[in-house]
Amino acid sequence: MKKLLALLILFTVGNAYSQGAFTTGEFFKFRIHYGVVNAGYATLEVKEAVRNNKKVHHVVGNGYTTGMTKFFFKVKDDYQSYFDKTTGKPYQFVRKIDEGGYTKNQEGFFNQAANTVTVKDYKHNTTKTFTVTEDVQDIVSTFYYLRNHPHVDKMAVGESIAVDMFFDDEVTKFRLKYIGRETIQTKWGKVPCMIFRPYVQAGRVFKEQESLTVWISDDDNKVPIRIKASLAVGSLKADIDEVKGLKYPLKITGK
Repeated sequence: MKKLLALLILFTVGNAYSQGAFTTGEFFKFRIHYGVVNAGYATLEVKEAVRNNKKVHHVVGNGYTTGMTKFFFKVKDDYQSYFDKTTGKPYQFVRKIDEGGYTKNQEGFFNQAANTVTVKDYKHNTTKTFTVTEDVQDIVSTFYYLRNHPHVDKMAVGESIAVDMFFDDEVTKFRLKYIGRETIQTKWGKVPCMIFRPYVQAGRVFKEQESLTVWISDDDNKVPIRIKASLAVGSLKADIDEVKGLKYPLKITGK
């Protein structure tokens, strides 16, 4: 459960960056299923804030279990990122999670000029500064950076793009591989999608051998429509349940 929630926050690279796929006010809500059970929800919302005397994107991501699921595995996650509207580079991240009793309460501050990030751990009352790569992203800003990557909708099958991501006090290589295209049935109708498979360095958020797949709308929005995780027993699936504030109309080809 917690792996799919983290993937939703993540989905949500290269040296070029455009500002075309999203805008302030965009909101997604996903329904998460374990088999036929409605296990929980995850949301992503683009707000606006001020950092370094300039207006920046402030994205808030929340994930939580519902119904009977929360009685045997309670999840309540709060992921946030503040990143530059022009470059996509992050200024600050927030990670407050409770996943079946596993908790974290951290805040990170990026110094892009010095290539460092200072992490305040409120649970353990510590402050540490880490050296990072030049174009590093946090887990939330990665999703939005990838959506605006100019090469995403031009990839050949089997091709991948990568980004350095700071997570759990270190930089790891996140890679997104293009699989193909498929039309997905949603509550609004049929949505043409691009299919990607994410990979993270083995031993980090996800293991490379795990089967994780994400369907992204094949339009200018690059909306995550569906995410599936194949497990040893059963599977988890997240489908988009609510969307508003899109910059462009969602491409729907039929009922």
